Amino acid sequence: MPDTLLDARGLKCPLPVLRARKAIQGLPPGAVLHILATDPGSVRDFQAFCAATGHALVEQTEQGGAYSFRVQKAR
Repeated sequence: MPDTLLDARGLKCPLPVLRARKAIQGLPPGAVLHILATDPGSVRDFQAFCAATGHALVEQTEQGGAYSFRVQKAR
């Protein structure tokens, strides 16, 4: 199953996490949501989001001020 992409670049906290929460609700268990963001605060926000919801943060990268997160929906 391919990742579902959420482009949250240019959005400030807490919008990337709020949009991700809404997007992941519509996905089946085990699906992966790939989020692109530019807000440096999104790093700790997505770590906290996954800890609170039980979803898995399977990948987190940063390159040139752009952040990429892959969150797998809890089963």
